[in-house]
Order: sequence, then structure tokens, then C-alpha cells
Amino acid sequence: MKNEDGFTLIELLVVVAIIGIIAAIAIPSLLRARISANEAAAVGDVRAVVSAEAVYQSANSGFYGELSCLARPSDPACIPAYVGPSFLDANMASLAIKAGYSHSATYDAGGFTGQQAADHGTFCYQARPTAPGVSGVRSFGGDPGLVGAMQADIDCCVAGGTMQASVCPPLR
Repeated sequence: MKNEDGFTLIELLVVVAIIGIIAAIAIPSLLRARISANEAAAVGDVRAVVSAEAVYQSANSGFYGELSCLARPSDPACIPAYVGPSFLDANMASLAIKAGYSHSATYDAGGFTGQQAADHGTFCYQARPTAPGVSGVRSFGGDPGLVGAMQADIDCCVAGGTMQASVCPPLR
């Protein structure tokens, strides 16, 4: 009788079972890491917009601007005769879905005497998970006073450019 080398069916099944057990342990950790990374990116975006608004305000006689003005401040509807760099990247100003989060901005009515149409007294910028529980578990928001988060898929910002501090308490 010939001696054939190879693996038996039992040995192959044991290897497949071991790989399955390792995958069952690793996959949830990888998903949690992805959610954590998405949330960190969303917090970074909110903080970047809040910082850009603060710099824009100091360059624009104390008024905040819409996201389009943060990306193109020399636009005639934004800061007249402005010569300098933009305050925010055009991709962030486009409100595109990024890292599993959708972004939005709200402002007060504006219309201050002698100011540009895009000038506002306050703003609120928020990021919400596009697939709650999968792309993220918290919503984030920021206004001139704070950057906050909520353990749910909820709006942190309300009409008029203000943040609901009771709904989205400050981040530490």
C-alpha cells in the first residue's frame, strides 16, 4: 500500500473551526475601533468648524459666516476686499458625508444693518451618524460656546443657530 501524505478531513475541520473562533473574537473589536475612529473624525470636524468660525468672526467685524464663506472668504457676499487664506477646507464646507457622518449647519436669521447677507450672529454645526450603531453611536454639535455630544442619533442643533446644551452636554 502506498503512503500518501496530506491532511485528513478532521484536521482541516479543526483548522477551519480555529479560524472561525479567532474571527468571531476579532470582528467585534474591529467594528468598535471603526466606530471610535469615525467618532474621532466627527469631533475633529466639529472642532475645526468652530475654530474656523471664531477666526472668521475676528476677521469679519464680529459676525460669523456660512460655511461657503469660510471656504471662500473673498467672495463679495462674505468679507468685502478680503485678501488672505480661506478659513476652512472646501470639502468640509460642502457638507459631504465623511467617515460615516452627515454634517449640517444652522444659523440665525442674519440681516444685520450694514452687513453682508451671509453674516450671522450665531451658528451651530453638527455631525450625525449616517447609520446609527454602525457608523457611530453619538451625535456631535458645536456652537460659539461649546462642543457637545449625545449618546443617541439626535439633533444637537436647533433652528436659529443654537445648540441644545441639555441634549448635547459638553465634551470633556
